[in-house]
Amino acid sequence: MSLLNLRHLHVFNVVATTGGVRRSSDTLLRASSAVARSVAALEQSLETQLFERRGRGMLLTAAGEAVRLRVERIEAELREVRDDALRLRERTGSQVASLDALFNERRLQAAALLAETHHMPSVARLMDVSPSAVSQSLALLEGILGQPLFFRTAHGMLPTDAGRRWTERFGRALAELRHIPADIAALDGIVQGTVTIGALPLARSQLLPTALTRVLARHPRLQIRSLESPYEELAAGLMSGRIDFIVGALRAFSTDTFDMRPLVDDSAALIARAGHPLAQRRKLALADLDGYPWVLSRAGTPLRDSIEQFFRDSHWPAPRPAVETGDLALLRGLLVGSDMLTVISAKQLHHEIATGQLTTLPLTMQGMQRQIGLMQRRGAHLSPGARALQQEIQAVAAAWR
Repeated sequence: MSLLNLRHLHVFNVVATTGGVRRSSDTLLRASSAVARSVAALEQSLETQLFERRGRGMLLTAAGEAVRLRVERIEAELREVRDDALRLRERTGSQVASLDALFNERRLQAAALLAETHHMPSVARLMDVSPSAVSQSLALLEGILGQPLFFRTAHGMLPTDAGRRWTERFGRALAELRHIPADIAALDGIVQGTVTIGALPLARSQLLPTALTRVLARHPRLQIRSLESPYEELAAGLMSGRIDFIVGALRAFSTDTFDMRPLVDDSAALIARAGHPLAQRRKLALADLDGYPWVLSRAGTPLRDSIEQFFRDSHWPAPRPAVETGDLALLRGLLVGSDMLTVISAKQLHHEIATGQLTTLPLTMQGMQRQIGLMQRRGAHLSPGARALQQEIQAVAAAWR
């Protein structure tokens, strides 16, 4: 879907602020006829009326109010970028253009994509333009802000310190832009658009499949994109607006950055194949586990840290895994086909346990409790589709409790 024109949206916002085309033309330094054409073009692209034209001025419709909320958030992000550039100018003496110069969605998109991919030809393919067009867009942005946004390395085009801050804000502005059509459709009771979620392992086996099935049954015009990257990558996507929210095991982080909403408690357990020699025992001690191979999550993950802490607290050597993996399919195959042991949430292997392939072993493991919940950027204004999906996730979690 093509992006809305940021210049048209800026003109729309000035008209909404001043209350009329003639009054806004002085602020915009544009002819009244040009202002009117810009507003009309925006209404045509959105297929809705944004203003009620009256003799005393122009009043926003409900759709206009929804659009203005997003536009003001876009302009706030871009204003922060320009203010940051002005602060840098005091040290470098570089020139910084007016805020209006940033209202170009294609330039912002090029910079945001390059910060994600680090590869200019890939950005060109994604935007369906030539690499030279991408290069020109970036050069214009750097000229507007008076600072380089990227530098070349052996690992591709990497953002400068300023470029990292600014492309993150560009991404959030573009996310607001993409949500506008969905906001307008919701006024007619239609939930549509694309929702992008970060799915951490604890949510993938039961919680998300059930919630996705329910939300799509209610809102068939909705499209869901699920990303299964490591937490650090998902958190970066959350900050840049590429991801609407994350669902999974909650982590400790700054509440100034993210809001987190606990949904349900979960606990990891010792798991093996149903025919495992230890599966016949009524109660296990740590000494009973000696001699069996282990498959565990990678070192440094929260689950692995919790496992190692459990063994330290029990004054017993932590198991040395024969296999380290974060891939659930590989984990399943190893457990079903061998005498390997693992510690993981039983919810993640629900189907294998329910069908009798795997079983939980009777070992009490203190300190293995975790909370499953939702994480989103503080201050984010979610799309109607994202809110609908969150409501379904919360309903499924409530049923679990």
